[in-house]
Amino acid sequence: MSFVKKLLVLERPPGFIFRALRGRSKKDDGKLALHCEDVPLEQLANRHGTPLYVYSTSAILQRFHAFEEAFAKVPHTICYSVKANSNLGILKLLARQGCGFDVVSGGELERVLVADRRAAKKIVFSGVGKSREEISAALKAGILLFNVESDSELTLLAECAARIRKPARVALRVNPDVAADTHPYISTGLRKHKFGVPIDLARELYAKTAAGTFLKVSGVSVHIGSQITEVAPFAEAVDRVAELVRGLRSDGHKIEYIDIGGGFGIDYHKSDLHFSESVATYARAVSKPLHKLNVHLLLEPGRAIIGPAGVLLTSVLYRKENDGKRFLIVDAAMNDLIRPTLYSAYHEIVAVNQSKNRRDAKKTVDVVGPICESGDFFARDRELPRMEEGELFAILDTGAYGMSLASNYNTRPRAAEILVSGKSVKIIRRREKIRDLIAAEL
Repeated sequence: MSFVKKLLVLERPPGFIFRALRGRSKKDDGKLALHCEDVPLEQLANRHGTPLYVYSTSAILQRFHAFEEAFAKVPHTICYSVKANSNLGILKLLARQGCGFDVVSGGELERVLVADRRAAKKIVFSGVGKSREEISAALKAGILLFNVESDSELTLLAECAARIRKPARVALRVNPDVAADTHPYISTGLRKHKFGVPIDLARELYAKTAAGTFLKVSGVSVHIGSQITEVAPFAEAVDRVAELVRGLRSDGHKIEYIDIGGGFGIDYHKSDLHFSESVATYARAVSKPLHKLNVHLLLEPGRAIIGPAGVLLTSVLYRKENDGKRFLIVDAAMNDLIRPTLYSAYHEIVAVNQSKNRRDAKKTVDVVGPICESGDFFARDRELPRMEEGELFAILDTGAYGMSLASNYNTRPRAAEILVSGKSVKIIRRREKIRDLIAAEL
């Protein structure tokens, strides 16, 4: 098997793949360049600059449809988790597929309505601290469901619904006290966490909900955390919710929906070649406890759909060595991608252009950004090919919680975002300028 074929197998199809460069002389045979679909990433960097986020349409759609197919035998709605990546171009792309949306703020609600007003009837509103203004906006929009997280929120929702005279469909988010093997900052299913209501108090709160004139008991919600790569915690949580649903129905409540949240993880360390099989395994695990319950299932994947569909392109500014410690200083920084700093998260980093000599000659380096923080890094003690100043790296699997967590720290303008479909290239966010950052200041 040729090297090209090996690399095509090892990389993450569809979307980002190494292809032999075209138009090169024979002496360059074997040199490969990373493409997004049919477009060389080097071409995008030359045209739009770096840092640059690039997303693959085919990868997004393939992963969305993997969920649809896995749950095809169950009445369901995929409600994409907007917080993972809230760019309007991506929301519009998913809305055209009939996707629903999970929002956690009034701003995310407005984004979905701008992307496609018709999507309102497929919006679930989650979050532990909804304001009066946010609740009122969601009621006026006619969203599908409020995932209520406290007795106090239930009281406020009842007041807002009565004032507007518009019924609110309610699912209480219950905390099933299920442990998940993930980073503590994104674990949400234990009683020590701020999310949800204790499952053993739920029936009492459902009785209060049913007594509200403008509140309609409609479902049960659960979400135990993010970036969970084993299906057992999901199955355990759904099993506890199913037991609760049976109890609620015996109390006389009509439960139409079960929202099992998101959190289905991705593998940042290796190629995601069997995603459809993994989603199918997940679907079987969470569907089994719901057998004969006759409910409509709501799912909130975010990272699993958009994560591997994006890369962050960055240029090497300087090579530096301090007493044998090697650094590659790049033009992206923690304000562009904070996951390595915030979560000690791993992202694979690859040279956009590769040759056999480069593949064989590797050095241990730190890849760091220009921000004045020692925590501004993308990789530490990583074995990478020798890179010259001006060459390009691609930081992989940055479609989720990359741009959505970006900031202007050090007064750095945020990156541009590009959506690729085949040979088509669309700018879905222009690069910020310094004047954009200071325009609102007095």
